[in-house]
Amino acid sequence: MEQQERRTVVIGHKNPDTDSICSAISYASLKKAASGGRYVPGRAGSISRETKFVLDYFGMPEPELIRDVRTQVKDIEIRKTAGVDRNISLKKAWNIMQETGAVTLPVLKENGTLEGLITVGDITKSYMNVYDSSIMSKANTQYANIVETLEGLIIIGSEDNYFNQGKVLIAAANPDMMEYYIEPHDLVILGNRYESQLCAIEMEADCIIVCEGAAVSMTIRKLAQERGCTVMTTPYDAFTAARLINQSMPISYFMKTENLVTFVRDDYIEDIREVMASKRYRDFPVLDKEGKYWGMISRRNLLGARGKQVILVDHNEKSQAVDGVESAEIQEIIDHHKLGTIETISPVFFRNQPLGCTGTIIYQMYQEAGIRPEREIAGLLCSAIISDTLLFRSPTCTAVDKQAALELAEIAGIQIEKYASEMFAAASDLKGKTEAEIFYQDFKRFSAGKKTFGVGQISSVNADELDELKERLIPYARREREDKGMDMMFFMLTNILTESTDLICEGQGSEQMVVSALHGTLDEKYGTVVHLPGVVSRKKQLIPAIMLAVQN
Repeated sequence: MEQQERRTVVIGHKNPDTDSICSAISYASLKKAASGGRYVPGRAGSISRETKFVLDYFGMPEPELIRDVRTQVKDIEIRKTAGVDRNISLKKAWNIMQETGAVTLPVLKENGTLEGLITVGDITKSYMNVYDSSIMSKANTQYANIVETLEGLIIIGSEDNYFNQGKVLIAAANPDMMEYYIEPHDLVILGNRYESQLCAIEMEADCIIVCEGAAVSMTIRKLAQERGCTVMTTPYDAFTAARLINQSMPISYFMKTENLVTFVRDDYIEDIREVMASKRYRDFPVLDKEGKYWGMISRRNLLGARGKQVILVDHNEKSQAVDGVESAEIQEIIDHHKLGTIETISPVFFRNQPLGCTGTIIYQMYQEAGIRPEREIAGLLCSAIISDTLLFRSPTCTAVDKQAALELAEIAGIQIEKYASEMFAAASDLKGKTEAEIFYQDFKRFSAGKKTFGVGQISSVNADELDELKERLIPYARREREDKGMDMMFFMLTNILTESTDLICEGQGSEQMVVSALHGTLDEKYGTVVHLPGVVSRKKQLIPAIMLAVQN
């Protein structure tokens, strides 16, 4: 069995924002530095233009895209049964099985791809079935296999050649009788009688096997050389040699090559369990993405299967979490939002602080661990705080967030005001983006009682751009609410400079509810847009008000 080095994925929410991505990268880096474990940042969706600007600015790669954290084949221990060549003998395959405890051997091509499978049952069948005397040549048996099986020695000829014509027979009769049943290309098992050996060669046998380690005279050797007859000796007697010789046949003649049931490393355990239950095989080959053989898996391997190890950052709502989170082993949750619906199998480290950004919490954890973040990590954490607090304009921003951002900016070597302007400009550059890409680049789902609603947001320093988006997104939001079957759908068009939001409202009575809850002004031109001065935070200003209004 191979013991997999288990990795822990640090991942934010779906439709990740800059805080979600930067916190995942930064916390994975902190965990590695503090414990030396295998921590990998992940993302549950595509990154925004703002986040791409941040990663490019600090030369950091995008985290791995992880759509689902259900347990996969690559997460569990498997049997690393070594592959064998198609030409090895049945006897050698049997010996390998006895030594390794395997019941199935994978037969591989030179490039590592799977060619077939040979099982204990296949080998047993080959011994028990009655074959005709030409089975050895039909199987295209290499002389090297025969020498190995009979523990013999090649006297004349090459063990690289193949016995591929004729039949196998024992020369028990006298030479006069032998002439009637030895045919060209036969393989003859015989004793130390000179006359029998001579007769077999003259009858054009392709190979003679001299038993009981008997010497072969120079005359016979010379004649065999001239006639192209292979000569080998074996310490076994004729009966034993005849009994063993079929074990020298190559496994390629008996292996299964069609309708092989294989799995891929990325297959999910719950999917392959059903396939295994419907087949009678003991072991199944596992391949990698390129189709190369990787190992063998059996039902027994699934018994101890454990979920993926996951750390969640910047969320604790199941609806926002990566798919399959319910089957994962959640190790930690680091967040700054309200408590949500994530359930864990066992107690976890849960850190939730009423701050403007998860990045601030992670910077605190760096300080608590006595680890100074590298320039790049400091840059990411600073960017996360700038993004989540709209450079300290959001009501979610605290003095702790601002102090953290200024310290991180110094470590990262950036002028925070200038950098923030570039970052926001990159975020609001929406040329060529579809309505769907804009609508869902920062979108979250919520539920209050029996009601479900979604809220998207985009922030910009360009008022004209926001007005243009309003025209495009109003009809799109209407269609999306109907298609997704949600009670209400909202989209925040937030102007960073004026610190205000135009809120697109879809769903019966949603705009009146918002006007009443947040004292907004209904835009008479559009009817479904509410202007909200001073509102820039989805988390602290909009969501609590909608939740309260829905419940009441």
